[in-house]
Parts: sequence; C-alpha cells; structure tokens
Amino acid sequence: MSENQNLLAEQRRSLILDEVRRRGGVRVNELTRKLGVSDMTVRRDLDALARQGVLEKVHGGAVPVAEASTHEPGFEAKSGLELTAKEDIARAAAKLVAPGAAIALSGGTTTFALAHQLLDVPDLTVVTNSVRVADVFHAAQRTSGPRQGAATVVLTGGVRTPSDSLVGPVADQAIAALHFDVLFLGVHGISVEAGLSTPNLAEAETNRRLVQSARRVVVVADHTKWGKVGLSSFASLERIDTLVTDAGLPDEARGVVTEHLRRLVVAGEPEDDADI
Repeated sequence: MSENQNLLAEQRRSLILDEVRRRGGVRVNELTRKLGVSDMTVRRDLDALARQGVLEKVHGGAVPVAEASTHEPGFEAKSGLELTAKEDIARAAAKLVAPGAAIALSGGTTTFALAHQLLDVPDLTVVTNSVRVADVFHAAQRTSGPRQGAATVVLTGGVRTPSDSLVGPVADQAIAALHFDVLFLGVHGISVEAGLSTPNLAEAETNRRLVQSARRVVVVADHTKWGKVGLSSFASLERIDTLVTDAGLPDEARGVVTEHLRRLVVAGEPEDDADI
C-alpha cells in the first residue's frame, strides 16, 4: 500500500481489508503511516468494515473474521465490498458479449454490476435467476420506454436466497430446459481443491444447472474470492472457460488459474480486449 491522502473511503477500506487478510492482522498506527491519514480516519474505516462483518476490531487494530462455510452474506452486505474491482471486472466481462447472444447471469453483486454494462448491447436474450439483475434491465426499459434492440429478459422462478437469487426445483426445471451461449457466473468462493462453491445447498444445485446449460462458462470474481470455500461445490475449475478478475489477484494464484482454466482475463490488462 502506498501513502495517498486523496484515497477515497472505498479505496482505503479495500486496501485495509487486503492488508488484514494478507497479514492476518494489522495495527492502527501501521495503517496511518501506510495510508497517510489520521488515526481517526483509520478507526472510522475499521468501524465501517467491522459493521460489514468482514473484519474484527481488536485493541489497537483489526484481525480477519473467519467465515463459517455455511455463512451467506446478504446482497446489501456484499454490495459494499470491492466496488472498484467489481466495476472493472464488469467492464472487462461486457467486452465478451456479442450483440444478439443468448446469455445467462447468475445471482451476485458482480453480475449485478455487469448487467449495468450490458444495457446498450443490442438484441440480447438474458436468462437470470437474480431478482436484482432482472430489475436492472426492467428499470432501464421503464426509464427509456420501449426501444428497438432492448434485451429480452427471462427470470426464473424459485425461492429467494439472502443474496436475492432464485433457487430450488422451480428454478432448476426452468434452467434445464434452456440453452445459452455464455453463462456469467458470480461465486462465493473459488479454489483448486473445491472448485466453485457456495454456502447455500439449493443455490449450488441451481448453479450446477446453469453450468450444464451453458456452451461457455465465464466466472466473474474479484481477487478476494480466491481461496475461499463454501459448504457446497458445484463445478470444478476445468469446467470454467474464462475467469474475469481484477489486478489484485496474486501472481501465484494467476499461475494456478492458468494451469486449470482455458483463459484468464485480468481487468485493465491487455488480455481483456480479446474476443471470447
């Protein structure tokens, strides 16, 4: 981390969280030196991160929170994390979408960001089990009115999860009858051993159906998802065609990813200009 008094709160908090996770804990006085801000600013940032449940404040600093494999944060809790990375990933992933394609977007805050980037891509058919993603397209149509080339959105039924995804037998049956060119998949965790995983058993089965119905699978996940494991695995790394992530993914992890996946796209780097 470099000293910068002009860092936005979001950027500072992302840097703080990365440092806590990397080192297993950090002191307030260390953060003030590294970030070039006051003790009070750092303590406010730690308070905000503690309220989000992503770290635990201790005397003089903070330590990471050890998540249970069954813990599933709600959409609002997740939406405040890694905002810049998610926007970068969304822009890079949007370049992989061709006009007229039939695509699927799973639930998640990164696919939610991607949906905003796809509003001007003409003639898309979008299958989603995310209430939030469907709302992005529906809100755009309500605002601008009917327009030629607007996306056709298919929202599956199902039972709503804390992350506002629709899962269960109804969703599974609807997805099984469909076929799409590309699936853009948000994940709770990704690792070599567990592959793609989620803390929600029903969501794991619905994600499994999404993967089975897709010709290509693109995972959109920021670097904090690497090494995280949820209760239920639903796909191996070999089933993924492309991982779109941010520049925070460590070099060691990049090497592992390229051994198992066909393609790695790091947002902001030259590779994200290639066609899918």
